[in-house]
Amino acid sequence: MSAAVPSAALLGQEQALVIFSGGQDSATCLAWALSRFQRVLTLGFDYGQRHSVELTCRQRLRAGLAGLDPLWAARLGPDTLLDVDIFRQLADTALTSDTPIAADGPGGLPTTFVPGRNLLFILHAAVWAYAKDIRHLVLGVCQSDFSGYPDCRDDSVKAMQVALNLGMDSRFVLHTPLMWLSKRGAWELAEELGGPALVDLILEESHTCYAGERGQRHEWGYGCGLCPACRLRAAGYAAYREARQTDSNGAPHTGPDHTEA
Repeated sequence: MSAAVPSAALLGQEQALVIFSGGQDSATCLAWALSRFQRVLTLGFDYGQRHSVELTCRQRLRAGLAGLDPLWAARLGPDTLLDVDIFRQLADTALTSDTPIAADGPGGLPTTFVPGRNLLFILHAAVWAYAKDIRHLVLGVCQSDFSGYPDCRDDSVKAMQVALNLGMDSRFVLHTPLMWLSKRGAWELAEELGGPALVDLILEESHTCYAGERGQRHEWGYGCGLCPACRLRAAGYAAYREARQTDSNGAPHTGPDHTEA
């Protein structure tokens, strides 16, 4: 986000809360937070999704991240899973019902779009963080490479930050490290943060497939390979691998890519 953020030295003295789903993006964001904040807590949501595969990945990812760096292990605080099983009552979507997964649903949005989901997550996270005097919230939304969800956009997150700070008389800062990165850039950021070991951990233990498929291991991780989430992840990983191959052949590379994969 473009909101004013304290210097790295100041961030190192504060706590942060990562909205942690168990997917690729939130795992990368957790590593990003562990590299910056003195204490990092994680918060997940059981919202009545059609599968719970991501939720089962969360603890393995946390343990894996702690095992990569003693400093990260020391900084990683407790995890909480909140039950917000309300969306099945509010919206009939492909992630909260048996509605088929399709790229073109009502209003031109994918049927996997759950209206207000990220906004509700941010609100619940802020209420939870308020009681613990945590003002830094980290979330893995992305406007560059996403499925068209309006609540992933930078303007939506900025508006939520303003609403939270006005409505709760607070000074929350919403951090979105992936906002302007492509999926290739997200893989590159993971490598910058934790080296190939973090990339391997995300490949093996994270999950983003909308169908909840975890039977087949692809080069880019587990998934059905057909849903929008799998296609984005696969294309981003292919671009990341191609860029690394180019780098190994001597061509210059300047870090995470900020364009769409």
